[in-house]
Amino acid sequence: MHMRTRTPARPGTRPGTHSWVLARYLQVALLVRLASEGARVAVVVLAVERTGSAGFGGALVAALLVPSVVAAPLAGALADRVRRRRLFHAGCLVCYGTGLTAVAVLIGRAPAPVVLTVAGAAGCCTPLLTGGLTSLLSDLLPSTTLGRAFSLDAVSYNLAGITGPALASVLTAVTGPALAVVALGAAATVGGLLVFALPLRARPGQGSARRPAGLGAAIVLLVRDPRLRSLTWASGLGQLGVGALPVVCVLLAARYRTPWMAGGLMTAMALGSLAGSLVYAWRPWGARRPERTVVALLFATGVPLAAVPLTDSAIVAAGGFVLAGCCTGPLFAALLTGRDRYAPASARTQVFTLGASIKSTFAAGGAALAGVWQAAGPRSLVVAVAACQVVAAALGVLLLHESRSSADHRSSDLSAKP
Repeated sequence: MHMRTRTPARPGTRPGTHSWVLARYLQVALLVRLASEGARVAVVVLAVERTGSAGFGGALVAALLVPSVVAAPLAGALADRVRRRRLFHAGCLVCYGTGLTAVAVLIGRAPAPVVLTVAGAAGCCTPLLTGGLTSLLSDLLPSTTLGRAFSLDAVSYNLAGITGPALASVLTAVTGPALAVVALGAAATVGGLLVFALPLRARPGQGSARRPAGLGAAIVLLVRDPRLRSLTWASGLGQLGVGALPVVCVLLAARYRTPWMAGGLMTAMALGSLAGSLVYAWRPWGARRPERTVVALLFATGVPLAAVPLTDSAIVAAGGFVLAGCCTGPLFAALLTGRDRYAPASARTQVFTLGASIKSTFAAGGAALAGVWQAAGPRSLVVAVAACQVVAAALGVLLLHESRSSADHRSSDLSAKP
């Protein structure tokens, strides 16, 4: 079992100060995550306007996303080692924002490799927008408020996913795509500057007893620690199905002959996830064993999705997506709680960034598989997505069961020794 020490609260900190700190953190999280989600839309529109190539726009989005998967372990390791954390996190967020602004200036005016390189450099900072930020909560707030904080952080992800693309579309229509990308970059930059207002104390110097974890520490933890292993790989496998849903929704819209369902079903699921996150923030449950909560909610997510192929009503199908979303919101909050609780302080940010990277990789794989197997039809694909959640829940149980069996076996061996 990993024992970790939390950064103590600042002397003289009053309870009301915790609410202020959480509010400031959420401002940072919303600004940078809105910018990240919105940029995926605005950058494509700008690329089409200036170059006439949607393919180049897709390549730019890939350049913003793919490096984050590769850079996640290194970004987490640096965040766990650096002494001046406010400067490091603020600098990464500002670099992301200025990178978006540079892309807006360079598209159509500089060679494509140069633009892609700039976008890729910005993409290397994205692990600090997601898991990197979340990992700071346990250093900013006392343990008694972390359950609510992680739930509200999950809300920030949901809000960004829902409103980010819509905001980008509105800005593009009103100001043009170039200014829309610049505005999103400015939002990320402002969010980075607000990090300086967070009460993050510098880590002790080299002479302290605390030793930073190595670069591969998170990988070892996610393989060997039973609870982190269950949380990570079960939620990752579930994301394989969730990643396929955008393709599945387009196919369902064609089957029902209802065009609004192509984007409407994903919006319905996102709204359900937002509602679930808010309810969980108001009254969290299962917080003592978040790994069990994740397993239960994975199974619960699959049940309403499995019922979708049984109905011929588009409204009932949308209701199934809402119910599934109501499970994914608390699931994500419990996942964040588990990562924070079971990761040692020396590798906490690594665990968060690498865990987020694994989920993104599984989601991308799910989207690719859905595209390859779309000939199977929307009903079969929805059943496959639902089955993925159930199998993921079973995997989570199996990994926890194996850990208990191994621990019991080791205890028996020790007790048998004279």
